[in-house]
Amino acid sequence: MEKFAKYEIVKELGHGATSTVYHAIDPFDQKHVALKVFNLDVLHDPSRAKAYRKLLLTEASLAGKLSHPHIVKIFDAVMDGDVNYMVMEYVEGETLERYAEVDHLMPLGHIAEIVYKCCKALEYAQSQGVTHRDIKPANILISGDSDIKISDFGSAVIDSQQTTQVTGVGSPAYMSPEQIKEQPLTHQTDIYSLGVTMYRLLTGKLPFDAANSYSMIYQIMNIDPQPPSTFRPEIPPELDAIVLRAMCKDTEHRYQTWDEFARDLLSFISYKVPQHEEIFDTEKFGALRSLAFFKNFSDVELWEVLRISEWRKLPKDETILRESEEGHNFYIIASGSVRVIKQGRLLSLLHQGDCFGEMAHLAGTDARRSTDVISKTEVTLIEIEPQVLARATPNCRYQFSEAFLVILVKRLSMANTRISRLLTDHGDEQ
Repeated sequence: MEKFAKYEIVKELGHGATSTVYHAIDPFDQKHVALKVFNLDVLHDPSRAKAYRKLLLTEASLAGKLSHPHIVKIFDAVMDGDVNYMVMEYVEGETLERYAEVDHLMPLGHIAEIVYKCCKALEYAQSQGVTHRDIKPANILISGDSDIKISDFGSAVIDSQQTTQVTGVGSPAYMSPEQIKEQPLTHQTDIYSLGVTMYRLLTGKLPFDAANSYSMIYQIMNIDPQPPSTFRPEIPPELDAIVLRAMCKDTEHRYQTWDEFARDLLSFISYKVPQHEEIFDTEKFGALRSLAFFKNFSDVELWEVLRISEWRKLPKDETILRESEEGHNFYIIASGSVRVIKQGRLLSLLHQGDCFGEMAHLAGTDARRSTDVISKTEVTLIEIEPQVLARATPNCRYQFSEAFLVILVKRLSMANTRISRLLTDHGDEQ
């Protein structure tokens, strides 16, 4: 096939009993997309075909509604008689299925980071009134070490929809007890399923070893799983505790919120994972959230900041900017302190959360640095190029503009205070 509807087919990515997924190009803007073409004719049972079509319509209804860097975007969907397809974000990579096998397990830190990103993405989905209901390794795409995207929202419960949801959907091994009982579901069912997914990524095993679905369901309802460290001894007690709390059968003792789950993962990464030169995205996100500069940025906008920024660790007494040199990049201090010096005189000290270099950025093409900036302590800097920022989303650019405005007003106020003091001192001398 060379073309389907208006889309130019590049290659087939995979196929199943009811659909085929292609790598395709939208000729309108040359955007690479994943084109999922459905074939409902193979579903001869009318009731099964009706239920499956309802799942497709559920996912299609989310087109343009879930915009998060760790959720696969749905651009368009057509469900019209014999023509049924969905146009989604094209992601280069693979699912987590391979990394859920014993001979392909990832390091503990990478697993914690992946699950953390899933928590934040599903927290966003919850804020939009969406519960996924089918979280498992096959529905999480990965590219690089830990850049993930959650896919397949066909089983989702959507708060704003008044229609009856299809029951009995999801993968039995990853279902929560309340999902098996077909009770009303909240985000906690996704927390449970993500806990099972994490267990599988850590050990290469499902928490319950069952010969069939009936045995699996019985164990989910009645048996407590072995700690993951049973199968992978290097897993510390802290990580065992996180997984088992996420998988708690009683929702009262399970994580109540995605933020609780995410904070425990961040604590594990920060204090239990061996330090290395590279900074985990999880740590970066936590750092951004704690900085005053980014206090009005949404989680989605913070993930975008991670995508457009470079992070650097510098030793004490390192010259970062030189007076009169050209340059337009600006910096936010993630940790540590720097000295701002003009013609050998100390003007100010800047600390965690402060910004510098933005004046050259705001001044435009011919600007030069007006001061030296030298690290007072070891520092971690967030560096952003104006050209890259210019390609960010309007919401992200707006938040930077607002943050710069706050900084400029604060510095103008400080300058006015200094001038008033100088004038007062001069008047007293006379």
